[in-house]
Amino acid sequence: MIKNIGFLALAVVVITIYSGLYLLKNNEDTSKDKIKKALKINLFTFVPIMAMIVVLLLPANSSAAAEAAGTAASSADGLKYIGAALSTGLATIGTGFAVGNVGSAALGAISEDQSILGRTIIFVGLAEGIAIFGVIISIMILNA
Repeated sequence: MIKNIGFLALAVVVITIYSGLYLLKNNEDTSKDKIKKALKINLFTFVPIMAMIVVLLLPANSSAAAEAAGTAASSADGLKYIGAALSTGLATIGTGFAVGNVGSAALGAISEDQSILGRTIIFVGLAEGIAIFGVIISIMILNA
């Protein structure tokens, strides 16, 4: 079963790379709308398929390694690590988006009025707090 999943993953990667190269080589449209649309479709199909492959593959490997070590492990161990990674990863993506927007607005506001520096730093700090919440949730998931 693991070999079949590996072959499926390899096929998805090869199809993704080939479709991207094909669209870049055969594009006569200068606006690049066709490439953007195809890459969006490709991304929204590639990422869930690869996540599904990881979810199917990790519990099998963790239970096989645990049986070899002489301990019993459930398939929830692999999903626990994926959940912790997703909570931290998505929180940091949200933090990057928030700090980018708030930081650029704060920089523009400070350039016009330098007396509001303290208030703008508070807003940037609140945006960075999102990442801390993601790490706390990850720690709670791993300790459960």
